Amino acid sequence: MLRCMGNNAKVTHTRRIFAANLRRLREAADLSQERFAEKIGFHRTYISAVEGCKRNVSLDNIDRIAKALKLKAADLLEE
Repeated sequence: MLRCMGNNAKVTHTRRIFAANLRRLREAADLSQERFAEKIGFHRTYISAVEGCKRNVSLDNIDRIAKALKLKAADLLEE
């Protein structure tokens, strides 16, 4: 489910997919935003902003997120 905050036309479909996948996979790993952020060295508000489509995550951070979830980066971008 693509649950980004608001209907901002500037938010790309890809960012919405990434955000939804991150949230779903993080929750499936039974990790709160806070615990997940601590695990990868980010702040909880960063993870919240990414999941809410408020932050445009870099490729380096996509890689860190994927590794923490034991996935390939491409897995986070699949519809």
